[in-house]
Amino acid sequence: MTKRVLTFMAGFALVTSVAFADTGDKKDLQVFNDISKTVNRYTHFTVFDNVDASVKNGVVTLTGQVTMPFKRGDIERRVAKVDGVKQVNDKITVLPVSQFDDQLRYRIARAIYSNPNFWNYAIGPNQPIHIVVEHSRVTLEGVVLNDIDRAIARSIATNQFGVMSVKNNLKTEAEARDALEKTF
Repeated sequence: MTKRVLTFMAGFALVTSVAFADTGDKKDLQVFNDISKTVNRYTHFTVFDNVDASVKNGVVTLTGQVTMPFKRGDIERRVAKVDGVKQVNDKITVLPVSQFDDQLRYRIARAIYSNPNFWNYAIGPNQPIHIVVEHSRVTLEGVVLNDIDRAIARSIATNQFGVMSVKNNLKTEAEARDALEKTF
C-alpha cells in the first residue's frame, strides 16, 4: 500500500494542474507523463523546487519555482526533447539568492521529513512534499495521504523561526485523484 501511494504521489509531485485539449487527450496525457518523468529524474530537481506543467496539443507551459538559474534552462531543454512536445513556454521563476531562505528551507525539510508521520514520505528518490521559500514566505506543494498530514506539515513549517507566512498547497491523495479524473 505504501509503495503504491508513494508511486502515486511521485506522479503528482510535478503538477498541481494539467490542461488537456478535447482532441488528442491521450497524446497530451502521454506527453505529460513523459514530462513528469523527465523532470522528476533530473538530478538537480529537489524538494526545494516546484515545477508545474500543462499540455495542450503538444504545447507545454512550465510554471513554478527553482532555486538556481541553471535549473530553469536545464528543465526547459529536457522537456523540449520529450517526444510529442512541439513548443515549450517556460514561465518558471528563479527564487532570489538568500542565505536565510536556504537555511529556512533546510530546517523545514529536516523538521518535516524527520517527523514520524512523514517517514514513509521520505522513502525513495522523489519526496512528495516540496518546500518553496521566498523572502521567508513558505509554500508547501505536493501530495499527502490525508488532511491530518497536510495540517501537520503546515504546523511544522509555521513553527519554524523566521517564517513570515505559510501557504499550504498540499493536496490529499483523494483530491489529487479527483483532479486527475476531472481532467479526463
